[in-house]
Amino acid sequence: MAATKRKLGGGSAVPAKKPKRKEKDARPPAKSPVVVAEEVEEDRDRIPGPVCKGKWKNKERILIFSSRGINFRTRHLMQDLRMLMPHSKADTKMDRKDKLFVVNEVCEMKNCNKCIYFEAKKKQDLYMWLSNSPHGPSAKFLVQNIHTLAELKMTGNCLKGSRPLLSFDPTFDELPHYALLKELLIQIFSTPRYHPKSQPFVDHVFTFTILDNRIWFRNSQIIEEDAALVEIGPRFVLNLIKMFQGSFGGPTLYENPHYQSPNMHRRIIRSITAAKYREKQQVKDVQKLKRKEPKTLLAHDPTEDVFVTPAEEKPIEIQWVKPEPKVDLKARKKKIYKRQRKIKQKLNTRSAK
Repeated sequence: MAATKRKLGGGSAVPAKKPKRKEKDARPPAKSPVVVAEEVEEDRDRIPGPVCKGKWKNKERILIFSSRGINFRTRHLMQDLRMLMPHSKADTKMDRKDKLFVVNEVCEMKNCNKCIYFEAKKKQDLYMWLSNSPHGPSAKFLVQNIHTLAELKMTGNCLKGSRPLLSFDPTFDELPHYALLKELLIQIFSTPRYHPKSQPFVDHVFTFTILDNRIWFRNSQIIEEDAALVEIGPRFVLNLIKMFQGSFGGPTLYENPHYQSPNMHRRIIRSITAAKYREKQQVKDVQKLKRKEPKTLLAHDPTEDVFVTPAEEKPIEIQWVKPEPKVDLKARKKKIYKRQRKIKQKLNTRSAK
């Protein structure tokens, strides 16, 4: 007998609650083999999902932008770095009148914790800042020998958004300032794992080599067949100037004693060319003075006449008869022609009368 409840007012009976289903009854019915075969065929036609479904934990974001006044080569280099680093962000050019501390505010607005800032001066000198915003450290470089992807006709190629390997020179582990710089380069140039815009492939290498107190950057493709390297580009050289404790300023951690500013380099070249010109002018002045000086007569050396043999004396012949004048044939012909013209003129005048 089903249990029923009555209201106080004597209303109709309320049905009782349904009993809960057991777990066995809650399971869906088994599919027929025909339906299973159709689902397998549909799965074959579907596009597979991403290979990696891991969690993106390393939230490194790089802000890459520049100041006003850069040339086309710097702009192309900046675009190449943005293309090779999928975890980077872009921003508008910063005014040169603003101080460098403003870059920290721009990084905070863009939600970036690292920054690559290109600073142009005199429309010919390019400086690069690598900074860990907002607490530091930061490093300032002079960029030299820039070659972009569009400029270099290289055979290498890599997948857009793929993760690179970072290869460092052994010198980075020997000196303390290079060790700090290595850690900064690793955090900036390495693409975070499972980044949404990155691809789960490693097919190119970023090489950082120290030579002549400079850092040489190269990007090469890894060929699968024999693991050889083929350069892709871009390529540039970083000449370290200073390293600071803070971001874009603060106490100086290291200053490069071998660094020479571009203005000083140009000044030395001008002084060398001016010295060469002065030397040439001095040589010309000395030659002029030598020409004006009176010639010094040296005493006769008797040993000079040892091998001199006297020539035979010939008798002097005197011509007593005046030679006949030479006949000028051209003058004779002119006289003959004049006579003939005069004769013709006379004959013409007589015939006319």
